[in-house]
Amino acid sequence: MRMPEYINVKGRLMDLSEPKVMGILNVTPDSFYGGCRAVTEDEIEKRVRQILDEGADIIDIGAYSSRPYAEDVPEEEEMSRLRKGLEVIARVLPDAVVSVDTFRSRVAAECVERYGVAMINDISAGAMDAAMWDTVVRLNVPYVMMHMQGMPQNMQDAPHYENVEREVFLYFARRVEALRSRGVKDIILDPGFGFGKTLEQNYELMAHLEDFRLFGLPLLVGVSRKSMIYNLLGTSPEESLNGTTVLNTVALLAGANILRVHDVREAVEAISVIRKMKK
Repeated sequence: MRMPEYINVKGRLMDLSEPKVMGILNVTPDSFYGGCRAVTEDEIEKRVRQILDEGADIIDIGAYSSRPYAEDVPEEEEMSRLRKGLEVIARVLPDAVVSVDTFRSRVAAECVERYGVAMINDISAGAMDAAMWDTVVRLNVPYVMMHMQGMPQNMQDAPHYENVEREVFLYFARRVEALRSRGVKDIILDPGFGFGKTLEQNYELMAHLEDFRLFGLPLLVGVSRKSMIYNLLGTSPEESLNGTTVLNTVALLAGANILRVHDVREAVEAISVIRKMKK
């Protein structure tokens, strides 16, 4: 049995030795999967309630589509979308644990300081905003650090690695050391499936996911309805729930602590099955 792994979430310890589900709330009109887009206040409220009713532990709100070749969104537009979503959450479910999916330090700061967001989920691990790490230190909240080669606008042009597992491992090793030297304790690693990686590289990473346990840090896995599923199977995001559940199960068996998903109920069920199997 794994030792308990805790992160400090707004002054309370969340035990990640029991895997958690992070439900995706996209307050953007151009996310790759339409099933979780929510633009109007009514749509946002409906989606938020669905995420919590189906058993999620965390709501991950994002207003900047990071799908391949997505158009850049100005900072103020991103924050305007987030304000709408966070105000709805504060009104209907004020006790929800919320993570903000952003690489911008000023956006992260406003979300935490004004709206009580509990966690920052940064696709760039600080590479797209030099002030992000200082902001994380000041805010003292858990920080999800994802691996990405390139930027969303070009990351799938021609991703190349001599050894994808080794290079992602070294990427994390350097950044974890730098963050720890600044006093950041609650670091969560996300290998970044689909971000600057070919289909083959994604599956190679998944096959070696357990190796990342060597960091002694929680692992977040986000494969929900991604192209590594539907391109392999010749389907579409809308037809990728079964493949998502298969990969979520593989990730749980390899030690994933958080599943970031569009389909909360199915992820919760996968966790229940694995929990029973391991007893």
